[in-house]
Amino acid sequence: MFRADLRVARVAAGCMLVAACGGEPHGAPTRVIIPRGASFGQATDSLAKAKLVGWPKMFRLYGRLTGGDRNIKPGTYLLKQGTPWTDIVSALNGGHGLVNTITIPEGYDLSQITPLLARTLKVPVDSVKAAVRDTALLARLDIPNPTLEGYVFPDTYAFPIGTTARQAVREMVYAFERRWKPDWDASLTELKINRNDLVTMASIVEKEARVPEERPVIAAVYYNRLRKGMLLQADPTIQFALGRHVGRVFYKDLEIKSPFNTYTHKGLPPGPIASPGVASLAAAAHPATVPYLYFVATRDGHHEFRMTLNEHVNAIRQVRASARSKRTKPLMVASNAPVQPAAKSTSKPAARSASKTPAKATASKTPAKTTSKLTSKPANRTTVKAAPRKSTKSTVPAKKPTTTETIGLVR
Repeated sequence: MFRADLRVARVAAGCMLVAACGGEPHGAPTRVIIPRGASFGQATDSLAKAKLVGWPKMFRLYGRLTGGDRNIKPGTYLLKQGTPWTDIVSALNGGHGLVNTITIPEGYDLSQITPLLARTLKVPVDSVKAAVRDTALLARLDIPNPTLEGYVFPDTYAFPIGTTARQAVREMVYAFERRWKPDWDASLTELKINRNDLVTMASIVEKEARVPEERPVIAAVYYNRLRKGMLLQADPTIQFALGRHVGRVFYKDLEIKSPFNTYTHKGLPPGPIASPGVASLAAAAHPATVPYLYFVATRDGHHEFRMTLNEHVNAIRQVRASARSKRTKPLMVASNAPVQPAAKSTSKPAARSASKTPAKATASKTPAKTTSKLTSKPANRTTVKAAPRKSTKSTVPAKKPTTTETIGLVR
């Protein structure tokens, strides 16, 4: 009996020594999640997997001997390697180091980020709205707009309990600055734009792209249209101008008076319409070297790119024919002919637009009846069916069929 007690005492002394000699915390904090209802042993396994505890069995024994295994609090913790066992157990018992984790998806805009951040931090929505108008940050990044739209970087963040909205937004903007690459600055000169323009272009690409490798090509289409003085006619900018997320973009929506309406205003909108990720920023900085002016989205999400309006019209028909052959609803894509909303079609969903028709291609003033249905892509990136327009200016060249189709950058 005496020998057994002696062994226990020796083990306990060893545990105490290890705990006391844990070293100094170092490096970046590691995130550890302790699920609700987890035992001290399960928490130990999580700590060991994160390499915060080197001897799991001894750590369990240490927790048992000190009583620290009886009252751990669930949650997400940020702990550094080298933290002494005494501090780890103290954190688990007292909830010290607990953090709130939030993931901002690529393509989210401030209207989506604001309530999400408020819920995560458990702060009023108004405090987040004030934080995204931080004048110091706006000046720091030389942003000409009233908010930090597009500069709140999409990523996963772990904010310690008690983090304010202003602190969180600053960290998210600093993340944008850390991701910005020096060679993108060189691209600004080559493209003859400023950083706000590049982020704006990246935000449109982010909302349009479905296949990663197509991002640089989509960016090239928009840059090509800008150089030719064509309207962008990008439906994601209409969604943003409406100030709300709608299931469908209607033709009446194309009449909205807003500088973000790329159906009525030439050039890029005044600022980003969402938070682009690194891939879209890179695509906007380094667009592909291609001559395309139009693109059409297929059912599987990739796009068919074309140089001329005739080619684009044929591509749309092929996509529709393919969809009908599979007995599925046709998915309309991105075309960029100028679209003039018809007075009697306010209840009709609009075609999605992204590559438009040059001004010279709109010579015909005879309204053309359209016999096919177009679909629009809503802000949440799901594709929905849109009804045909009653009338539009024909953009089809001389030898057009007896019934013409509405051409707009459709999704």
